Amino acid sequence: MVNLDLKNTLTFILAGGEGSRLKPLTSNRAKPAVPFGGSYRIIDFTLSNCIHSGLRRIHLLTQYQARSLEEHIRFGWNFLPRRLEQWITCSPPHHVSVGKWYRGTADAIFHNLDSILDWQPPNVVVLSGDHVYQMDYRDMLREHVDHEAKLTIGAVKVPAAEAPSFGILQVAADGRVTGFVEKPKQNAPEIPGEPGFCLASMGIYVFETQELIRRLRADNAMPEGQGGDFGHHVIPRMIDQVPVFAHAFKGLGAGDPPYWRDVGTIEAYFDANMDLCSVKPNLNLYRQDWPTYTLWHNDPPAKTVFSEPGDGRRAEVQDCMLSPGVVVSGAKARRSLLSNRVYVDEHSQLDECIVLRGARVGKGCKLKRVIIDKWNEVPDGTVIGYDVEHDRKRFTVSSSGIVVVPYAYQWK
Repeated sequence: MVNLDLKNTLTFILAGGEGSRLKPLTSNRAKPAVPFGGSYRIIDFTLSNCIHSGLRRIHLLTQYQARSLEEHIRFGWNFLPRRLEQWITCSPPHHVSVGKWYRGTADAIFHNLDSILDWQPPNVVVLSGDHVYQMDYRDMLREHVDHEAKLTIGAVKVPAAEAPSFGILQVAADGRVTGFVEKPKQNAPEIPGEPGFCLASMGIYVFETQELIRRLRADNAMPEGQGGDFGHHVIPRMIDQVPVFAHAFKGLGAGDPPYWRDVGTIEAYFDANMDLCSVKPNLNLYRQDWPTYTLWHNDPPAKTVFSEPGDGRRAEVQDCMLSPGVVVSGAKARRSLLSNRVYVDEHSQLDECIVLRGARVGKGCKLKRVIIDKWNEVPDGTVIGYDVEHDRKRFTVSSSGIVVVPYAYQWK
């Protein structure tokens, strides 16, 4: 039996992403801290995967707008026993030269090389903190050890049209990586026998430790612009020199389809949340063997009130997700996600909306395909989502017409 030595495996989660394509949701928070699925944040999915997979030595590398994310970790993820040498800790780039941030993914790990040298783990797992998925990393680690690989890359099938957003792999029949192109603008290599699809890197890596140390030091010595990133610099140099393998993402099985989403645009974020309102969503949040952990809020149960006849106040909720503390008071909601402590007042109508924590929707409002950021108080009679040109004068509107009301919006 393969010895994975999970106890001594070190994990780094890259969680400093700006998420510029998600603005204004990322104007005051890092992408991994963006709320998702009503009660969670994006980072919760990667961290939950780690806990379920037995990875308990975790460094979260923060950077952009880190306060919200670091508070979420401090208050919601501080349960690992340090006396058993288990931890989840935030590591901001304080020790980098003044005025500089991490130059890229490899540079971020290089500036935390002291942790690797201190613990000398057999393998190092590097994860992205801004994707939504469920995955048992033990399967990937097992393949990594079986292949005696220096690097194993998590890979997922994506449409060729999405290739410019990913690192694209070429893989031999035995799983060995033979080519890697970072975010090709055109002519991305497709999967043999599956035209129209490419094999994309998930931003999930397992490195043999000594190889990682050697590669990081060599990469750091490169001239400016020729080093600092795994996808652009480190991985392409490794492929022809050492065994690099791909691990095909299979999900958790047991009847659930493999699920992995980069919710890096307003459209992708909106669609992934709306999918959760489906009768059988692609992401199963209700698996008892793989719960998604998060910061627990002591909120009361959700409730709906009023059922008056005729045109009176009547709460109607269809295909929605209601988080703890939600009150729908004589209003109508269809295919909407209401986060903790959201209040929707009488005679208002919500159609395909995402309303984040603590927001209040006043009386007689009509909202369609709208994302309301936290703690907003939408005035009585507000109409959003029915006149795109009017909405563009006030809010951010995506290419498909999704309206985003930012945090602390000044209503007029």
